[in-house]
Amino acid sequence: MSLLITICARGGSKGIPGKNIKKVMGRPLIDYSVKIAQAFAARYGGHVALSTDDEEIATVAMECGLESNYRRPAELGTDTAGKIDVINDIVLHEETKVGQMFKYVLDLDVTSPLRTLDDLEKAYRLINENTDALTLFSVNAAARNPYFNMVEQDESGYYRLSKKLPGSVLTRQSAPKVYDLNASFYFYRRAFFDTGKKSPITERSLVYVMDHVCFDLDHPIDFDFLTYLLEHNKLEISLI
Repeated sequence: MSLLITICARGGSKGIPGKNIKKVMGRPLIDYSVKIAQAFAARYGGHVALSTDDEEIATVAMECGLESNYRRPAELGTDTAGKIDVINDIVLHEETKVGQMFKYVLDLDVTSPLRTLDDLEKAYRLINENTDALTLFSVNAAARNPYFNMVEQDESGYYRLSKKLPGSVLTRQSAPKVYDLNASFYFYRRAFFDTGKKSPITERSLVYVMDHVCFDLDHPIDFDFLTYLLEHNKLEISLI
């Protein structure tokens, strides 16, 4: 077995209480990640694991078809715990359980569910083909560009472009391409977790650019946006 798929869902969200199991179109939010994880695992011989510190989340995940006896340690259940440490802990737990090391880890973020099997398959091929890559994460083309229309305050108190190139960038089209991390999924080569790195963004990272809308559910209104898009068939994709 070369692939571990992790679904990390902490309890105690302050911004949106219970957001990981909040209903969207009659389904707990976590169900969207469980179902696509299981479909991808079935296709590629993977194993799906849940990391949570919350019994209610574990119960709902079980009702969605994902059972787990793993509970996240208390020190990894705070809102200051790093995601890499959280994933690493369940990776080690699952490797002990199955008695072998995985080759890849795919982490699916519960609060960014607008992903398809096609997205995951194309991204998996990308990291497989680039043997030097440590990580790959999903992105969308950014609406704003730090080389053209984003500013920050300098030491004098005045404002300037966030990033400056030699010469002037006079049009958005001539600015270097930049991307928004949409937090939907992250592929890690297993060796990444032995580097001590705490961020998925490394000197050997790839991106998978989604050609459809994808956004993280950070605020209550984001759930309203997602529900509207689903109810009115405004998405270009179909979710499992």
